Amino acid sequence: MEVILTPEVVSLTGHPAPPTERRMALVILATIGVVFALEWAQSFVISLLLGVLFAYTLNPLVVRLERMKIPRVLGTSIVMVGVVCALVLGACSLRGQVETLLDQVPAAADKLSAGLASMRKGQTSAMQKMQIAANQIEKATNGASMSKQSATRVVIDQSGFKLGAFLWANSVRAVVLIGQAVMVLFLTFFLLLSGDTYKRKLVRITGPSLSKKKITVRILDEINESIQRYMFMLLVTNVLVGLLTWIGLRWIGVESAGVWAVAAGLLHVIPYFGPTVTAAGIGMAAFMQFGTLSMALLAAGTSLVIAIVIGYFVTTWMTGRIAKMNTAAVFVSLLFGAWLWGIWGMLLSIPIIVIVKVVAQHVEQLESVAELLGD
Repeated sequence: MEVILTPEVVSLTGHPAPPTERRMALVILATIGVVFALEWAQSFVISLLLGVLFAYTLNPLVVRLERMKIPRVLGTSIVMVGVVCALVLGACSLRGQVETLLDQVPAAADKLSAGLASMRKGQTSAMQKMQIAANQIEKATNGASMSKQSATRVVIDQSGFKLGAFLWANSVRAVVLIGQAVMVLFLTFFLLLSGDTYKRKLVRITGPSLSKKKITVRILDEINESIQRYMFMLLVTNVLVGLLTWIGLRWIGVESAGVWAVAAGLLHVIPYFGPTVTAAGIGMAAFMQFGTLSMALLAAGTSLVIAIVIGYFVTTWMTGRIAKMNTAAVFVSLLFGAWLWGIWGMLLSIPIIVIVKVVAQHVEQLESVAELLGD
């Protein structure tokens, strides 16, 4: 007589768990395993996702060149060289303004230190009052009688910011980022060069069923269309943020408005974090130039208001139209991406959730996920 043992999930009552509970337990364990794997291999996964995203974005240009009877190898090379040249020319055109800003950094640091010192002098009496009150409370608690008690001053020694040490500490990280950028460029090139090869392979591995092949083709087409529309939306909103920031800073009179406008447009890609960093930098530049806190707040507030208005109204509206998702799901995906991968997670979370929603719409087992993400 043979006894066959099968692994089963046991419930709290000691009896084997129902199939639904076993399935749910396996799904939870698999999800936790996937999350840990994504966090462990984040450098590889982020580079891969960026390459795929850029390939989706640039593929229409290569397709247009193919329609003009240009071979795909040559068309891909032309597009990639054009992108690299545009980035280099843009950096070179802004080099003079960036050098001007860097030359003003020492003077800005001195001015900021003087402003903070004057603020501390104005708050000395308040600090002394708080310290005297604390000493009196301590005296009453301990029951000690003192005729006089002088106020105790706490001096905090703050070491100055050393630019050389900061650059040296971050030089290795900069080299790693440059290496990853080069790898993303090569990955984008090879993905563009492959064309529809991987699409055809995915259709083949779905099986011989014609219905499954049609569903796979529909999913891939919808993903392609959604990603391209999302990238176009990012281009439109970032250009709009940069243009409005330039107009606002020129109206206020901030120097190097072009540099800050470009920075605002580029950093607006990163939700929440990017506009905050831009506003802080613009406020510092305005404080350097005008020397008053009111002008610094005005310049920083202008940048922040523009980013909030464009990000909340225009970006949210266009994202909803493109992906047909509710704003709560988008926000939760941003939080999860930030927790998992930091800034890169915030950048990639929306394209990933768009792909998840497209796939869930066409897979029967994932209909509940599509319902949760839908508008």
